[in-house]
Amino acid sequence: MPARLHDSCPNCGVPIASHINFGIGNQMKRIVAAAFGIVLVAGQAYADGHASGDPEAGDKAFRKCKTCHSIVSADGDTIVKGGKTGPNLWGLPGRVAGTEENFTKYKKAIVEAGDRGLVWNEDDFVIYAQDPQKFLRDYLDDNKARSGMVFKLKKEEEAADIWAFISANSPAPE
Repeated sequence: MPARLHDSCPNCGVPIASHINFGIGNQMKRIVAAAFGIVLVAGQAYADGHASGDPEAGDKAFRKCKTCHSIVSADGDTIVKGGKTGPNLWGLPGRVAGTEENFTKYKKAIVEAGDRGLVWNEDDFVIYAQDPQKFLRDYLDDNKARSGMVFKLKKEEEAADIWAFISANSPAPE
């Protein structure tokens, strides 16, 4: 997470805002501090919308996923030819869970998670991909919730890479 103006400077311990002094008056100092704060917040918003993993590594790792999933654009262009046991992952970032319109085999728990507000983002995807059933049980607070996806990725980094690959091959979330 980026530093905020009220955070302490890691070098000297004083508030970061106190370092903003360019020999200018108080009003200008406030304007500069406000602009700095906007840049910090905008930087975090930008980072939140972009994948932290490596899309090239995700391309290679996605081979494990294509047994059940494909990535096919809304125009019908096949990006990754894969199985139809799972939903098409094109457009997954920002999609409400359990709502891929051309997939009819969703289990009740994933649809319920979507109904309760689960929208796919990197953090949730990475946790889900490592243990789908545990994720749904925790999200729904229901020890009987079951996932249709039984495959589990062992490494968090690999899940982040796959998310980066899916994100790079999907439209930007709305």
